[in-house]
Amino acid sequence: MTTYVNNVENETQTVRLVCAAQNGDRTAFGQLFERYQGFVYAIALKRLRDHADAQELVQDVFVKVMLKLDQVRDPRCFTGWLRTITNNMAINRAVRRAPVTSVDPELIEATYTERSTPLSIMLDGERRDEVRAGLNRLRDMDRETLVAFYVNGQSLREMSDRFDAPVGTIKRRLHVARKRLSEHVEETAAAT
Repeated sequence: MTTYVNNVENETQTVRLVCAAQNGDRTAFGQLFERYQGFVYAIALKRLRDHADAQELVQDVFVKVMLKLDQVRDPRCFTGWLRTITNNMAINRAVRRAPVTSVDPELIEATYTERSTPLSIMLDGERRDEVRAGLNRLRDMDRETLVAFYVNGQSLREMSDRFDAPVGTIKRRLHVARKRLSEHVEETAAAT
């Protein structure tokens, strides 16, 4: 008999808190959070099997509850509504989360390759300088065509409008300009 009375009393308090929170009472919402965070955490932990993810999901669930609380038509259904939201969000998170795999540190060290070394940085800088020098030696039309396409990222159609030429002509200009730039860069590299 005492358990039934406690359940009725608990449900009555929840209904009162939900109604107050729906009317903008932040304290009531805070009390709902305090009352139900363990409930949400237990569902999240069961689904996600990770303490940190479950704690984060609790926060996300209550943010969603705060935004959607006005959708609860019958405050007596709050607990079921909260359970549904928690389950759905936990399932979504579990599906989107990449599977955790452990890797032996020795394997990582054996397969890791340094992407940028002092030599590669120096060579990249020299290539950039060679390309700039080659661009400066090109005729204006070739240089403008290459800069518009590769530096400014213009499409062939945009270049066609800008240079007042058909797309086929722009393609030909790009081909010729690349060939001339390549020749200038090779000449510069051969001279050094």
